[in-house]
Amino acid sequence: MKPVAIAIGAHPDDIEFYMAGTLVLLQRAGWEIHYLNVANGCCGSVQYDAKKTRIIRRAEARRAAKVLGAHFHESLCNDMEIIYDLKLLRRLAAVIRVVKPNIVLTHSPVDYMEDHTNTCRLVVTAAFAHAMPNFRSVPPRSTAEYDLTIYHAIPHSLRDPLRQLIVPEAFVNTTTTQATKRAALGEHQSQQNWLEASQGLDSLGQRVDAMARAVGKLSKNFKFAEGWRRHLHYGFSATEVDPLRAALAKNFLASKAYGRSRQRTS
Repeated sequence: MKPVAIAIGAHPDDIEFYMAGTLVLLQRAGWEIHYLNVANGCCGSVQYDAKKTRIIRRAEARRAAKVLGAHFHESLCNDMEIIYDLKLLRRLAAVIRVVKPNIVLTHSPVDYMEDHTNTCRLVVTAAFAHAMPNFRSVPPRSTAEYDLTIYHAIPHSLRDPLRQLIVPEAFVNTTTTQATKRAALGEHQSQQNWLEASQGLDSLGQRVDAMARAVGKLSKNFKFAEGWRRHLHYGFSATEVDPLRAALAKNFLASKAYGRSRQRTS
């Protein structure tokens, strides 16, 4: 039976920007991979109304998941409505219980916008309840006892909302998957005009390359990379495990700078 990984982002295209390279490497290593955007992207347009934007972005996300070779899961709410509440938590817990992931890739605990931060909070709690039968998911799904590990992607621009640099705990070399990341991101055609208008970005492909190149430079080893921090294992696995390192050993590098930064703050 294959081990399973799921990437859970806030909006369509977040997975492609922050997590897709690592997700594809896991698939190449024999893992089954899954793809979920919590929100449907309905606010990501200056051209169309929310209903049409939602339809367009759902189709784009399905195509992107296909490019990545991932199982697609339907979104759970509208943009700007990712709130840490019980209703959304129960629905996300149901997805986790169906997928039964060994690895969960998601956003940083703090990021530049609340949809990202709240997605992270919801994912952590939903995953914590993966073996908790007295917590009811919607729809009801059976629990299972197994090791689950959460990895947090770097925040946007490698900085927290107060502009402080976030140093990854580990780097994954995504150089061989960068073309696939670009191809998946390229399916999100509706976002080009939106990002030009909202953030001044003139090319999705150039932007995703620039982000991966910046993380690669920080690693001092890789041309392109994604950065990760591993969640504390209590409540998720019986012992401290690091399945991402084990699965991607040839493309995995622990960060020496992360250890030094933790010593300075302890």
